[in-house]
Amino acid sequence: MSVRMKSISRLLLAALTMTLAGCLADAPPTRPAGPSGPSPQQRMAQIDAVAGIDDTELNVQPLRDPEVEDLRESAKLARDLGNLRKAADDLNQALLLVADDPALLQERAEIALLQREYTRAETLSLRAVELGSQTGPLCRRHWATVEQSRLARGDTENAASAHAMIENCTVPGVLRM
Repeated sequence: MSVRMKSISRLLLAALTMTLAGCLADAPPTRPAGPSGPSPQQRMAQIDAVAGIDDTELNVQPLRDPEVEDLRESAKLARDLGNLRKAADDLNQALLLVADDPALLQERAEIALLQREYTRAETLSLRAVELGSQTGPLCRRHWATVEQSRLARGDTENAASAHAMIENCTVPGVLRM
């Protein structure tokens, strides 16, 4: 290749490089995708607020198997320490012992929500609804978890129907004198 051809090739390569650089300079900067909407912790705060216990409301707690209670306490401690994997493992183990406990299913659903496993959180809460009481704070927690799980997935229409169910969980309390 002659010197002249090499010079022309270099000029063409330089021109092409500058053209491409100009195109890139005009492109809008890309931003890393950040979380959209509330964080899982903010979603849990919403659930806690909705489920609040009214002191006039009857709130029945069943007797629990000591082994299951130990696993629940261990899961609560792990959750408080931010170890969601351990909390999930403890609750999964407890569910192997008592698969149809609505409160246990709800606790596991809340861990799933904190782990951003929104479909699992909804499924567990809906199972708890089937098995549990249709009134009271636990019922409200179930439906609030379903609502937040749906909102997290962008399913606003079905989230609204879950929100409507929350009010069905509240019955007027007994007036005490």
